[in-house]
Amino acid sequence: MHMLAMLCGIALVAGCSSSQAPTQTGGDLPLRKVGETALTGGAVRFDYTSLDAGRGLLFLAHMGAGQVIEVDIHSHTVVRTIPDTPDVHGVLVVPDKHRVYATATGRNQLVAFDEDTGAVLFTAPTDTYPDGLAYDPVRNAVWTTNEHAGTETVIDADTGNVRATVQMGGEVGNVVYNPTTDKMVVAVQGHGDLAVVAPDTFTITDRILTPGCDAPHGQALDTADQLMFVGCGGNATAVTVDLAKRAVLDHNSVGETPDVLVYDATAQRLYVAAESGWVSVFDRRDGHTTAAGAKQLADGAHTLAVDPNDHHSFFPIPEGTPDGGPALWEFEPTR
Repeated sequence: MHMLAMLCGIALVAGCSSSQAPTQTGGDLPLRKVGETALTGGAVRFDYTSLDAGRGLLFLAHMGAGQVIEVDIHSHTVVRTIPDTPDVHGVLVVPDKHRVYATATGRNQLVAFDEDTGAVLFTAPTDTYPDGLAYDPVRNAVWTTNEHAGTETVIDADTGNVRATVQMGGEVGNVVYNPTTDKMVVAVQGHGDLAVVAPDTFTITDRILTPGCDAPHGQALDTADQLMFVGCGGNATAVTVDLAKRAVLDHNSVGETPDVLVYDATAQRLYVAAESGWVSVFDRRDGHTTAAGAKQLADGAHTLAVDPNDHHSFFPIPEGTPDGGPALWEFEPTR
């Protein structure tokens, strides 16, 4: 994720986050805390999350501990802790394959696990500083975003063989597979645009500019309406991009250094979690992305998952228990 994360490291209580609020919050968060699950690994930074909603299994990249944590969100228990994933950033579960993929950034590797046992199935080399992940189900391929190298590594999801390295022309943020167009969409923060990539030829077929968005990084896709929500790491903004029209429709103020974005398609609700600890919620109403609430939730609250079945949201917090240990906070929507 962002350079701020590298600077903050494990010193979450040292004031790395900012308390500056978004200019328009929409009021308090429309969320109520309903659960807390103690986690393993110590009070250090988390990164991406990935949910197998059908089985209720949530996978957490515990970056500071070099571990992937598997949590049963129904029984509120830690199923297992998978070690030896140094500086892990990205994590992605593919339920149809019963596999979990993670970027071991400290070794510039993709690691594949068995979802049922946690056993390592393969490791594969990536380019420098692998971060986020996406899965292309048509070609059975995992794409890793190599942030500092400015590339995407394309890896066979079964064998771990590297199929291609795609040059993006600048430092990269997240990658998303768009099933409607059968294209990959990459936020190129070093180029100020969204690059559309053909996954069969590994060529960039389009670049969609994101005016008013400094350093596009995090992404979440509204498949039905072909909208990409993009977090702008350099100017505390989230933009709504119409992919078909190649135009930015809305600009919304969020917490400083927005990182992870999640879109709940059924509820038509967008969540933006920032490095500053601010969480912002937006609703899609009448063709616009409208602020529904925001709050500085906690230090380290820059990542989340949302269960599409009951719309509960889950935030791993490094110091989330009363005694300062790591915890998974669970919230239900209040409106």
